Amino acid sequence: MTQGIEGKVVVITGASSGLGAETARHLVQAGAKVALGARRLDRLEALAGELGDENCVAVKVDVSDREAVAALVDQAVKTFGHIDVMINNAGIMPLAPLEFLRFEEWDQCVDVNIKGVLWGIGAALPHFKAQKSGQFINVSSVAGHKVGPGGVVYSATKTAVGVISEGLRQEVKSYNIRTTVLSPGAVATELPASVKAEGLAEGVAQFYESTAIPASSFARCVLFAMSQPEDVDINEILFRPTKQDL
Repeated sequence: MTQGIEGKVVVITGASSGLGAETARHLVQAGAKVALGARRLDRLEALAGELGDENCVAVKVDVSDREAVAALVDQAVKTFGHIDVMINNAGIMPLAPLEFLRFEEWDQCVDVNIKGVLWGIGAALPHFKAQKSGQFINVSSVAGHKVGPGGVVYSATKTAVGVISEGLRQEVKSYNIRTTVLSPGAVATELPASVKAEGLAEGVAQFYESTAIPASSFARCVLFAMSQPEDVDINEILFRPTKQDL
């Protein structure tokens, strides 16, 4: 599953914990170089120290800031000479019924989950076009396929990730660029902590505690998609805990 990964340069947003950090560990073990982006620079620097500074570059990034995302990609190219994969992983899950009118959370969810993916695409696409190769891995969710009460805004943003990715796939075929959407169910990360609405946070935390699978499950999906031959484009992987019924 690691064939073809050695020597690749991978940019990861949301890399300070959870899915991003565990994916970075798997990639470096497989011989890749990683550019780590997130808001918590101390966490990134600790991860870079764990993985070996020769394998990593850490950049403080808020993905809602287009220029900051571009700076992350530029730093990856400056450090390693090029980029091969852009993993748009950063995301938040501020679940709450619409009647709660949590307008600031709606704004933030759109800025991080949709615009953050667009800024990542915009930053990496010129490099991929110039070298006639590259791969986008955009992180959606099971919630991008199924909506429930309290999850309207989150599901809308994750559905948008799928739509953006499919449109991108069709547009960049002539540049030999691959596009993958990963849609995880409950995976053990800090994501439930972004649920702040009274009466929901405790239930979400309990659900994840009883159901979630390790972040390594996501990392293995990334490596699977990346390890395919250049003529194979894995467009979507939807996975969840075996016991998750939603």
